[in-house]
Amino acid sequence: MNFVLAAGGTGGHMVPAHALAAELRKRGHGVLLVTDDRGARFPGLFQGIPVHILPAGRLTKSPLGLVRGVRSLLAGRREARMLYKQGRPDAVVGFGGYPAVPALLAASGMGIPTVLHEQNAVLGRANRFLSNDAAAIATAYSEVERIKRRLQSKVVLVGNPVREAIAKLGETPFPAFDQYAPFKILVTGGSQGATVLSKVVPEGLGLLSPSLRLRLQVMQQCRPDDIDAVRTRYSDLGIPAELMTYIEDMPAKLAEAHLVIARSGASTVAELTAAGRPAILIPYPEATDDHQTANAKDIAEAGGARMIHQPLFTPTVLAKQIEAMAEDPQALINAAARSLSVGKPHAASNLADLVERIGQGLAPIEVGFGLTPRVRSEAPARGMPA
Repeated sequence: MNFVLAAGGTGGHMVPAHALAAELRKRGHGVLLVTDDRGARFPGLFQGIPVHILPAGRLTKSPLGLVRGVRSLLAGRREARMLYKQGRPDAVVGFGGYPAVPALLAASGMGIPTVLHEQNAVLGRANRFLSNDAAAIATAYSEVERIKRRLQSKVVLVGNPVREAIAKLGETPFPAFDQYAPFKILVTGGSQGATVLSKVVPEGLGLLSPSLRLRLQVMQQCRPDDIDAVRTRYSDLGIPAELMTYIEDMPAKLAEAHLVIARSGASTVAELTAAGRPAILIPYPEATDDHQTANAKDIAEAGGARMIHQPLFTPTVLAKQIEAMAEDPQALINAAARSLSVGKPHAASNLADLVERIGQGLAPIEVGFGLTPRVRSEAPARGMPA
C-alpha cells in the first residue's frame, strides 16, 4: 500500500509522523512525507523517505493575514491534488498543524480516505477543521477535549508514536541510582526550546547543597540566544553541563537520565512514559487551549511527574523538588515505574494497524495497545514527592 503522511511545523507533529513512517516502511508499504519548509529541515528524521514541500499558510485574525493564509492553503491544495493524480495514495494521514491542512483537504476532495492523529489531550484547531471528513481520529489519550460528540464513533485510542529506540528503553532497567551515584538531569524545552528553563534551572541547581551539586551531571537544550549565558552560569556554579540547541540523539540522552525537567509537549510526555523517566513538567502557558496542562495530567496523577505551573516555577521551588528526590532514591525509582505505567510504547504499531484498515476501506475499530503497566519495581507506588 502507499500512504502520504502530512506533518510539519514542530517536533510535536514531526516525531510521531516519523515513527509511523518507520513502522509502515517496516511492513513493506510506500511512504511519502508532505510538509512545509520547517518540517523538511528537522535533522535525523525521515531519512530515505521522499519529501514533498507544500505551501501552507497560517490563518490569522488580521484581514491581510487571513487572505494570505487562505491563498496559501488553496495553492497547497491544488499542488497536493496534482501530486495525488500522479500516484494516488491508499490513505492520507494528518498529524495536525496548518502544514497538514492542504494535503488533507485535497485528499477529501478526491475521495481518498484520511486519518487524523491528535497528539495532545485537546483536539487541535487544524484537526477540528478537518475532523468532519476524516475516516478516523486517532488519539493519544483516553480523554481528549474538543471532539464533537457526533464524531465519537470515529475515535480510536492508539497512543502517541515514539521512536523505536525510545520505546525499548522501557524494557531496560532504570539507571542505577543511590545517595552516592552521579545524578544525571536532562532539561529540554521541546523542539522550540524554552527560555524560562534556561533562566530558572541553573539558578535552582545552584541552590542545592554542595554535596548534591558535586554529583550533578546536566544535559540541557537551550535556545540559540540563551546558550552562551547558560554555559557561563553553569561554569560559575561549577556544575558540569553539556549544552545543545537541538537534541539529535534523544534516545541516548533519555537512557542516561535519572530525572527530566521539561515542557509538557505531547511528544515529550509520550517519550517520558514510554521510557519510564520521572519528570518535573512546566506546561507552556501560551499553548493553544492550555493543552500542555492537559497533556501532563495522566503522568502527574499516576505519580510519575510533578507539574509546576510557570508562575510558580522558581529556583527555590525547583531546588526543593530536586533535593526531595535525590535524598530519597527509592521515591525517584518508584516515580520512574509510575511514569512507565501510563506509557503506550506500541502506539506506532497501533496507528499503523488503523491506517492499514482505513486504506483497505474497512471501518475503524478500537485498537488495543495493552493496559498492563510495564512496572519495573515492586516497591510501593509512592511516586513523586509533594
